[in-house]
Amino acid sequence: MRVWVSWILVLAVYLAFPEFQRDRWDVEATAFVLPWGHMIPNLEDVSRITSLRVHGHPVSGYTYPCYRELAHRLLGLTVGQRSSLLSRVELQESLGLFHTGRGVAESVDEQLQRLTEGCSERLASEPGAQADLDLRRFLTFFLGRLLFATRGNPVHCWFLPLLEDLGQVGSYAWGAAFLAHQFKSLGSSDRQTAISGFYPFLQAYLHLPGLRRGTLERPGLVPIARCWVPCHDTHPLGDQLASLQDAIDLYPQLDVVWQPYLWKAAKGQPWLEPAHPYFGRTVWIHALNLVLPLHHYLTQRSLGLRQSVVEFPSRDRTPRPSRRFRGLHDTTDWHERACEQIDNWELLALLVRQQANLEGG
Repeated sequence: MRVWVSWILVLAVYLAFPEFQRDRWDVEATAFVLPWGHMIPNLEDVSRITSLRVHGHPVSGYTYPCYRELAHRLLGLTVGQRSSLLSRVELQESLGLFHTGRGVAESVDEQLQRLTEGCSERLASEPGAQADLDLRRFLTFFLGRLLFATRGNPVHCWFLPLLEDLGQVGSYAWGAAFLAHQFKSLGSSDRQTAISGFYPFLQAYLHLPGLRRGTLERPGLVPIARCWVPCHDTHPLGDQLASLQDAIDLYPQLDVVWQPYLWKAAKGQPWLEPAHPYFGRTVWIHALNLVLPLHHYLTQRSLGLRQSVVEFPSRDRTPRPSRRFRGLHDTTDWHERACEQIDNWELLALLVRQQANLEGG
Protein backbone atom coordinates (compact mmCIF):
# COMPACT_ATOMS: atom_id res chain seq x y z
CA MET A 1 0.00 0.00 0.00
CA ARG A 2 2.84 2.41 0.82
CA VAL A 3 4.26 1.99 -2.68
CA TRP A 4 0.83 2.70 -4.21
CA VAL A 5 0.40 5.88 -2.15
CA SER A 6 3.95 7.01 -2.92
CA TRP A 7 3.36 6.47 -6.63
CA ILE A 8 0.33 8.79 -6.59
CA LEU A 9 2.42 11.48 -4.90
CA VAL A 10 5.36 11.06 -7.29
CA LEU A 11 3.04 11.17 -10.29
CA ALA A 12 1.33 14.32 -8.98
CA VAL A 13 4.64 16.18 -8.74
CA TYR A 14 5.75 14.97 -12.16
CA LEU A 15 2.52 16.12 -13.80
CA ALA A 16 2.84 19.49 -12.07
CA PHE A 17 6.30 20.14 -13.51
CA PRO A 18 6.39 22.58 -16.44
CA GLU A 19 7.45 21.07 -19.76
CA PHE A 20 11.08 22.18 -19.54
CA GLN A 21 11.52 20.17 -16.34
CA ARG A 22 10.16 16.94 -17.80
CA ASP A 23 12.44 17.24 -20.84
CA ARG A 24 15.53 17.11 -18.63
CA TRP A 25 14.97 13.47 -17.76
CA ASP A 26 16.76 11.05 -20.12
CA VAL A 27 14.10 8.70 -21.49
CA GLU A 28 16.80 6.07 -22.09
CA ALA A 29 17.23 6.82 -18.44
CA THR A 30 20.19 -13.45 -5.30
CA ALA A 31 18.16 -15.87 -7.04
CA PHE A 32 14.90 -17.63 -6.25
CA VAL A 33 15.24 -21.32 -5.59
CA LEU A 34 12.01 -22.89 -6.86
CA PRO A 35 10.85 -26.47 -7.40
CA TRP A 36 11.88 -26.38 -11.06
CA GLY A 37 15.29 -24.77 -10.41
CA HIS A 38 16.78 -21.32 -9.99
CA MET A 39 15.02 -18.23 -11.32
CA ILE A 40 16.34 -14.71 -11.08
CA PRO A 41 14.99 -11.29 -12.10
CA ASN A 42 17.47 -9.91 -14.61
CA LEU A 43 18.30 -6.68 -16.40
CA GLU A 44 16.00 -7.46 -19.31
CA ASP A 45 13.11 -7.91 -16.88
CA VAL A 46 13.87 -4.51 -15.37
CA SER A 47 14.11 -2.85 -18.77
CA ARG A 48 10.95 -4.47 -20.17
CA ILE A 49 8.80 -4.10 -17.07
CA THR A 50 9.87 -0.65 -15.80
CA SER A 51 11.76 1.01 -18.72
CA LEU A 52 14.46 2.05 -16.25
CA ARG A 53 17.85 2.55 -17.84
CA VAL A 54 20.07 -0.51 -17.32
CA HIS A 55 23.01 0.70 -19.39
CA GLY A 56 25.53 3.45 -18.83
CA HIS A 57 27.55 4.48 -15.81
CA PRO A 58 27.27 2.33 -12.67
CA VAL A 59 25.43 4.00 -9.80
CA SER A 60 28.56 4.55 -7.77
CA GLY A 61 30.29 7.43 -6.03
CA TYR A 62 30.70 8.73 -2.51
CA THR A 63 28.69 7.93 0.58
CA TYR A 64 28.99 10.02 3.74
CA PRO A 65 28.26 9.53 7.44
CA CYS A 66 26.31 12.82 7.39
CA TYR A 67 24.47 14.59 4.56
CA ARG A 68 23.65 17.74 6.50
CA GLU A 69 25.70 20.19 4.42
CA LEU A 70 24.88 18.51 1.11
CA ALA A 71 21.13 18.44 1.81
CA HIS A 72 21.16 22.11 2.80
CA ARG A 73 23.11 23.15 -0.32
CA LEU A 74 21.34 21.00 -2.92
CA LEU A 75 17.84 20.71 -1.45
CA GLY A 76 17.47 23.58 0.99
CA LEU A 77 16.35 21.03 3.59
CA THR A 78 17.81 19.74 6.84
CA VAL A 79 18.87 16.34 8.11
CA GLY A 80 19.92 15.40 11.62
CA GLN A 81 23.48 15.26 12.87
CA ARG A 82 25.36 12.24 11.45
CA SER A 83 22.32 11.19 9.46
CA SER A 84 21.32 10.46 5.86
CA LEU A 85 17.58 10.75 6.49
CA LEU A 86 15.24 13.56 5.50
CA SER A 87 11.84 14.22 6.99
CA ARG A 88 9.27 12.78 4.60
CA VAL A 89 6.74 15.47 5.54
CA GLU A 90 9.23 18.30 5.03
CA LEU A 91 10.30 16.91 1.65
CA GLN A 92 6.69 16.45 0.49
CA GLU A 93 5.69 19.94 1.58
CA SER A 94 8.68 21.43 -0.23
CA LEU A 95 7.13 20.01 -3.42
CA GLY A 96 3.67 21.34 -2.63
CA LEU A 97 2.27 18.03 -1.38
CA PHE A 98 -0.04 19.08 1.45
CA HIS A 99 -2.99 17.07 2.79
CA THR A 100 -1.99 14.01 0.77
CA GLY A 101 -4.69 11.69 2.12
CA ARG A 102 -7.70 10.83 -0.03
CA GLY A 103 -11.07 12.15 1.08
CA VAL A 104 -13.95 9.78 1.78
CA ALA A 105 -15.87 10.76 -1.35
CA GLU A 106 -12.77 11.49 -3.46
CA SER A 107 -11.76 9.22 -6.33
CA VAL A 108 -8.13 8.46 -7.15
CA ASP A 109 -8.33 10.70 -10.22
CA GLU A 110 -9.74 13.55 -8.16
CA GLN A 111 -7.02 13.08 -5.55
CA LEU A 112 -4.34 13.15 -8.26
CA GLN A 113 -5.79 16.32 -9.80
CA ARG A 114 -5.93 18.07 -6.42
CA LEU A 115 -2.37 17.13 -5.55
CA THR A 116 -1.08 18.14 -8.99
CA GLU A 117 -2.72 21.56 -8.71
CA GLY A 118 -1.16 22.03 -5.28
CA CYS A 119 2.28 21.18 -6.64
CA SER A 120 1.85 23.55 -9.59
CA GLU A 121 1.37 26.45 -7.20
CA ARG A 122 4.64 25.67 -5.39
CA LEU A 123 6.99 24.67 -8.23
CA ALA A 124 9.02 27.17 -10.24
CA SER A 125 7.60 27.88 -13.69
CA GLU A 126 10.85 29.10 -15.29
CA PRO A 127 14.38 27.63 -15.51
CA GLY A 128 16.80 28.78 -12.84
CA ALA A 129 18.17 27.97 -9.40
CA GLN A 130 14.73 27.35 -7.89
CA ALA A 131 13.81 24.99 -10.73
CA ASP A 132 17.02 23.03 -10.11
CA LEU A 133 16.11 22.86 -6.43
CA ASP A 134 12.62 21.58 -7.29
CA LEU A 135 14.00 18.90 -9.60
CA ARG A 136 16.52 17.63 -7.05
CA ARG A 137 13.80 17.47 -4.40
CA PHE A 138 11.58 15.50 -6.77
CA LEU A 139 14.36 13.09 -7.72
CA THR A 140 15.25 12.57 -4.05
CA PHE A 141 11.58 11.82 -3.35
CA PHE A 142 11.28 9.51 -6.35
CA LEU A 143 14.47 7.58 -5.55
CA GLY A 144 14.18 7.49 -1.77
CA ARG A 145 10.44 7.01 -1.39
CA LEU A 146 9.50 4.89 -4.40
CA LEU A 147 12.29 3.31 -6.44
CA PHE A 148 14.63 2.52 -3.54
CA ALA A 149 12.02 2.51 -0.81
CA THR A 150 12.96 1.42 2.68
CA ARG A 151 10.80 0.67 5.68
CA GLY A 152 9.76 3.65 7.80
CA ASN A 153 8.79 7.23 7.01
CA PRO A 154 12.12 9.09 6.63
CA VAL A 155 13.57 9.42 3.13
CA HIS A 156 17.24 8.60 2.65
CA CYS A 157 19.44 10.89 0.57
CA TRP A 158 22.31 8.50 -0.22
CA PHE A 159 21.98 9.24 -3.94
CA LEU A 160 22.12 13.02 -3.45
CA PRO A 161 25.78 13.35 -4.57
CA LEU A 162 24.75 11.95 -7.97
CA LEU A 163 22.09 14.66 -8.32
CA GLU A 164 24.45 17.62 -8.03
CA ASP A 165 25.09 17.69 -11.78
CA LEU A 166 21.57 17.38 -13.18
CA GLY A 167 22.93 17.01 -16.69
CA GLN A 168 24.49 13.66 -15.74
CA VAL A 169 21.56 12.11 -13.86
CA GLY A 170 20.19 10.38 -16.94
CA SER A 171 23.52 8.70 -17.74
CA TYR A 172 23.45 6.31 -14.77
CA ALA A 173 22.20 2.71 -14.88
CA TRP A 174 19.40 3.31 -12.37
CA GLY A 175 17.69 0.09 -13.45
CA ALA A 176 20.71 -2.00 -12.47
CA ALA A 177 20.84 -0.19 -9.12
CA PHE A 178 17.12 -0.85 -8.69
CA LEU A 179 17.72 -4.58 -9.26
CA ALA A 180 20.51 -4.61 -6.65
CA HIS A 181 18.15 -2.95 -4.19
CA GLN A 182 15.43 -5.52 -4.96
CA PHE A 183 17.86 -8.35 -4.24
CA LYS A 184 18.82 -6.80 -0.92
CA SER A 185 15.19 -6.13 0.02
CA LEU A 186 14.14 -9.70 -0.73
CA GLY A 187 16.83 -11.16 1.48
CA SER A 188 17.14 -8.67 4.32
CA SER A 189 14.05 -9.33 6.45
CA ASP A 190 13.69 -11.78 9.29
CA ARG A 191 9.92 -11.29 9.15
CA GLN A 192 8.21 -13.67 6.73
CA THR A 193 5.61 -11.12 5.65
CA ALA A 194 7.88 -8.08 5.39
CA ILE A 195 9.37 -6.66 2.21
CA SER A 196 10.57 -3.27 1.10
CA GLY A 197 11.34 -2.00 -2.37
CA PHE A 198 9.15 -1.47 -5.43
CA TYR A 199 7.15 -4.70 -5.28
CA PRO A 200 4.94 -4.00 -8.38
CA PHE A 201 8.03 -5.05 -10.35
CA LEU A 202 7.58 -8.61 -9.10
CA GLN A 203 3.81 -8.47 -9.56
CA ALA A 204 4.32 -8.04 -13.32
CA TYR A 205 6.90 -10.83 -13.55
CA LEU A 206 5.99 -12.71 -16.74
CA HIS A 207 7.93 -15.92 -16.16
CA LEU A 208 5.21 -17.26 -13.83
CA PRO A 209 1.94 -16.04 -15.37
CA GLY A 210 -0.22 -18.06 -13.02
CA LEU A 211 1.19 -16.26 -9.96
CA ARG A 212 0.64 -12.66 -11.04
CA ARG A 213 -0.90 -10.50 -8.35
CA GLY A 214 -2.52 -8.01 -10.66
CA THR A 215 -5.17 -7.41 -13.31
CA LEU A 216 -4.31 -6.94 -16.98
CA GLU A 217 -6.38 -3.86 -17.82
CA ARG A 218 -4.25 -2.12 -20.45
CA PRO A 219 -2.75 -4.78 -22.75
CA GLY A 220 -0.20 -3.66 -25.30
CA LEU A 221 1.19 -0.73 -23.32
CA VAL A 222 4.90 -0.37 -22.62
CA PRO A 223 6.62 -0.66 -20.31
CA ILE A 224 4.91 -3.81 -19.09
CA ALA A 225 4.23 -2.39 -15.61
CA ARG A 226 1.75 0.05 -17.18
CA CYS A 227 -0.44 -2.85 -18.28
CA TRP A 228 -1.15 -4.08 -14.78
CA VAL A 229 -3.25 -2.83 -11.90
CA PRO A 230 -2.22 -4.45 -8.58
CA CYS A 231 -4.89 -6.47 -6.81
CA HIS A 232 -5.71 -5.39 -3.26
CA ASP A 233 -5.90 -8.55 -1.15
CA THR A 234 -7.80 -8.07 2.10
CA HIS A 235 -6.57 -11.32 3.66
CA PRO A 236 -3.97 -11.15 6.48
CA LEU A 237 -0.40 -11.07 5.18
CA GLY A 238 0.36 -14.44 6.79
CA ASP A 239 -2.53 -16.05 4.91
CA GLN A 240 -1.44 -14.41 1.65
CA LEU A 241 2.07 -15.76 2.11
CA ALA A 242 0.85 -19.29 2.87
CA SER A 243 -1.40 -19.22 -0.20
CA LEU A 244 1.46 -18.03 -2.40
CA GLN A 245 3.83 -20.68 -1.05
CA ASP A 246 1.26 -23.41 -1.79
CA ALA A 247 0.75 -22.03 -5.29
CA ILE A 248 4.52 -22.14 -5.95
CA ASP A 249 4.86 -25.69 -4.62
CA LEU A 250 2.02 -26.87 -6.88
CA TYR A 251 2.87 -24.70 -9.90
CA PRO A 252 2.97 -26.79 -13.10
CA GLN A 253 6.55 -26.82 -14.29
CA LEU A 254 5.45 -26.91 -17.93
CA ASP A 255 3.73 -23.54 -17.36
CA VAL A 256 6.99 -21.80 -16.43
CA VAL A 257 7.82 -19.28 -19.18
CA TRP A 258 11.59 -19.14 -19.42
CA GLN A 259 11.69 -16.72 -22.36
CA PRO A 260 8.65 -14.44 -22.09
CA TYR A 261 10.08 -11.77 -24.41
CA LEU A 262 11.20 -14.08 -27.21
CA TRP A 263 8.51 -12.95 -29.65
CA LYS A 264 8.01 -9.44 -28.30
CA ALA A 265 9.19 -6.67 -30.59
CA ALA A 266 11.02 -3.59 -29.34
CA LYS A 267 8.54 -1.24 -31.04
CA GLY A 268 7.73 1.68 -28.77
CA GLN A 269 10.63 0.77 -26.47
CA PRO A 270 13.66 2.71 -27.79
CA TRP A 271 15.55 2.12 -24.55
CA LEU A 272 15.90 -1.60 -25.33
CA GLU A 273 18.44 -1.23 -28.15
CA PRO A 274 21.26 0.38 -26.10
CA ALA A 275 20.38 -1.86 -23.14
CA HIS A 276 20.56 -5.11 -25.12
CA PRO A 277 24.36 -5.63 -24.78
CA TYR A 278 23.86 -5.82 -20.99
CA PHE A 279 21.34 -8.68 -21.16
CA GLY A 280 22.34 -12.27 -20.49
CA ARG A 281 25.52 -11.47 -18.57
CA THR A 282 26.85 -12.55 -15.21
CA VAL A 283 27.92 -9.15 -14.00
CA TRP A 284 28.21 -7.01 -10.88
CA ILE A 285 25.39 -4.51 -10.35
CA HIS A 286 25.93 -1.35 -8.32
CA ALA A 287 23.92 0.88 -6.03
CA LEU A 288 26.60 2.81 -4.11
CA ASN A 289 27.54 0.55 -1.19
CA LEU A 290 25.43 -2.29 -2.63
CA VAL A 291 27.68 -4.22 -4.99
CA LEU A 292 26.02 -7.51 -5.82
CA PRO A 293 26.61 -10.21 -8.43
CA LEU A 294 23.89 -11.02 -10.96
CA HIS A 295 24.25 -14.79 -11.30
CA HIS A 296 22.59 -15.02 -14.69
CA TYR A 297 24.29 -18.31 -15.55
CA LEU A 298 22.11 -19.97 -12.90
CA THR A 299 19.14 -19.56 -15.26
CA GLN A 300 20.58 -20.52 -18.63
CA ARG A 301 17.17 -21.77 -19.81
CA SER A 302 16.03 -18.14 -19.99
CA LEU A 303 18.69 -17.69 -22.70
CA GLY A 304 17.58 -20.72 -24.70
CA LEU A 305 20.41 -22.88 -23.34
CA ARG A 306 20.23 -26.25 -21.62
CA GLN A 307 20.07 -25.91 -17.85
CA SER A 308 22.09 -28.52 -16.00
CA VAL A 309 22.50 -28.91 -12.27
CA VAL A 310 24.34 -25.82 -11.09
CA GLU A 311 26.61 -25.70 -8.09
CA PHE A 312 26.39 -22.36 -6.33
CA PRO A 313 29.44 -20.24 -7.22
CA SER A 314 32.58 -20.49 -5.18
CA ARG A 315 34.98 -17.62 -4.62
CA ASP A 316 37.40 -18.74 -7.32
CA ARG A 317 34.74 -19.08 -10.03
CA THR A 318 32.69 -15.91 -9.95
CA PRO A 319 32.51 -12.70 -7.92
CA ARG A 320 30.67 -12.78 -4.60
CA PRO A 321 29.86 -9.93 -2.24
CA SER A 322 32.11 -9.49 0.77
CA ARG A 323 31.78 -7.69 4.07
CA ARG A 324 33.83 -4.76 2.87
CA PHE A 325 30.85 -3.61 0.83
CA ARG A 326 28.63 -3.14 3.88
CA GLY A 327 28.08 -0.07 5.97
CA LEU A 328 27.75 3.68 5.53
CA HIS A 329 29.61 4.82 8.62
CA ASP A 330 32.52 6.63 6.94
CA THR A 331 33.13 8.77 3.90
CA THR A 332 33.72 6.15 1.23
CA ASP A 333 34.67 6.42 -2.43
CA TRP A 334 33.02 3.36 -3.99
CA HIS A 335 34.83 3.94 -7.28
CA GLU A 336 37.98 3.13 -5.33
CA ARG A 337 36.61 0.42 -3.05
CA ALA A 338 34.84 -1.46 -5.85
CA CYS A 339 37.11 -0.62 -8.77
CA GLU A 340 37.38 -4.26 -9.88
CA GLN A 341 33.60 -4.65 -9.93
CA ILE A 342 33.14 -1.34 -11.76
CA ASP A 343 35.61 -2.50 -14.41
CA ASN A 344 33.59 -5.71 -14.63
CA TRP A 345 30.42 -3.66 -15.31
CA GLU A 346 32.03 -1.34 -17.83
CA LEU A 347 33.60 -4.24 -19.73
CA LEU A 348 30.23 -6.05 -19.72
CA ALA A 349 31.74 -9.13 -18.08
CA LEU A 350 31.06 -12.28 -20.12
CA LEU A 351 27.94 -13.38 -21.95
CA VAL A 352 26.49 -16.51 -20.37
CA ARG A 353 25.95 -17.94 -23.87
CA GLN A 354 29.59 -17.28 -24.75
CA GLN A 355 30.73 -18.83 -21.47
CA ALA A 356 28.60 -21.91 -22.15
CA ASN A 357 30.15 -22.28 -25.62
CA LEU A 358 33.65 -22.04 -24.17
CA GLU A 359 32.88 -24.66 -21.55
CA GLY A 360 31.18 -26.90 -24.13
CA GLY A 361 34.14 -26.62 -26.49
